[in-house]
Amino acid sequence: MATTTVPEVTKKAPPVTLTPNAVAKVKEIMGQQNPVPAGLRIGVVGGGCSGFSYSMQFENGAGMMDKTFDMEGLKVFVDATSVMYLNGCIVDYVETLEGAGFKFENPNVKSTCGCGSSFSV
Repeated sequence: MATTTVPEVTKKAPPVTLTPNAVAKVKEIMGQQNPVPAGLRIGVVGGGCSGFSYSMQFENGAGMMDKTFDMEGLKVFVDATSVMYLNGCIVDYVETLEGAGFKFENPNVKSTCGCGSSFSV
């Protein structure tokens, strides 16, 4: 008999917050995917000029070590290691004359690289 594990949506405050603009844009992009993903994974990965960089990707389900958070109906998966680096982080979606994209504001960052795509803590 096979058993499946259904990740529990965590009731605690999420380590990362998505602004309403960011949630709306993620939902818009997700709606264009076929099949529609289960949620969004936000994490921190090693690499870049300063040591770490952010990652965002769609997922079909949570991993065994993930924390799952509900943000305005959007499931957000964060792995256990990334939680400590993202604590207090705010993700916004911004559109300017220079371009559009997701912007991370992380109070844990000590320095960033010149290109702005990586950081150190």
